[in-house]
Amino acid sequence: MSTLSDRPAEVTAPASVKDTVLAYVALCKPRVIELLLVTTVPAMLLAARGLVSPWLVINTLVGGTMAAASANALNCVADADIDKLMKRTSKRPLATRSVPTRHALIFGIVLGVTSFAYLWATTNLLAAVLADAAILFYVFIYTLVLKRRTSQNIVWGGAAGCMPVMVGWAAVTGTVQWPALIMFGVIFFWTPPHFWALAMKFKDDYAAAGVPMLPVVATPQQVSRQILIYSWVMVLWSLLLLPATSWIYLGVALIGGGWFLAVATRLYVKVKAGQHSNPMVLFHLSNTYLTILFVAIAVDSALSLPVLGWPF
Repeated sequence: MSTLSDRPAEVTAPASVKDTVLAYVALCKPRVIELLLVTTVPAMLLAARGLVSPWLVINTLVGGTMAAASANALNCVADADIDKLMKRTSKRPLATRSVPTRHALIFGIVLGVTSFAYLWATTNLLAAVLADAAILFYVFIYTLVLKRRTSQNIVWGGAAGCMPVMVGWAAVTGTVQWPALIMFGVIFFWTPPHFWALAMKFKDDYAAAGVPMLPVVATPQQVSRQILIYSWVMVLWSLLLLPATSWIYLGVALIGGGWFLAVATRLYVKVKAGQHSNPMVLFHLSNTYLTILFVAIAVDSALSLPVLGWPF
């Protein structure tokens, strides 16, 4: 009779090349990168007040993609321990050990260094510095310092996600001017309603991982009120871009902003009344809103209709 020790040990089949590639792609969080790149091109078009060299756009997007991928990969390395504890992130490559931690760390660093060199060579030094500053801020300030220590983590940490508009503007002009700062502010004030809506749904995940996201440490009423306040600030701030745009942007900013405020208000009213609410409606709307707003900037700039604007 054979014993357990007599049986051949099970051999885990090595991952296929396709699975390995997909794991490294997942480290980069491509869905997050998509949203960042949506804001880059409109910023470039507004900076140029019209069309931009296709090669400059491509080079900026390639460099920006590498920078964002670097930040996301390094974030996965730093958050590997808590990603295992959260259902939403339990399938990430480091949580499932489909990518060795050391390899992921090297991958993220190489991407960051390459993005700097690529942007410097194909755009300019300022764009390269801003892109890599975003990496360092996201990894060291947000991920390693703020995320596990304060409920305001996403407010200040979200500044890293605002940098693509600065990179795009700098790539075209070699400077950072006030319209770029306004676009930065739109994304900055957009981030808390966007992320807190998601965190309301997954607050048990964050609580289990010991991450003090606002919905974990505050009541639903307090969270929904903060979402509504930031939504108002975001919409009002977006109107500051009018001197550099035209009626096209104004119309979209007013209609889209009104839609966003209506949904944020409905969430607050339902939560305050103790009724069932679905914060994911606002989360999905926030993605649509930001996309439409920046598409309006792109269209406005391409058509060059400065009815309200003046040179900057």
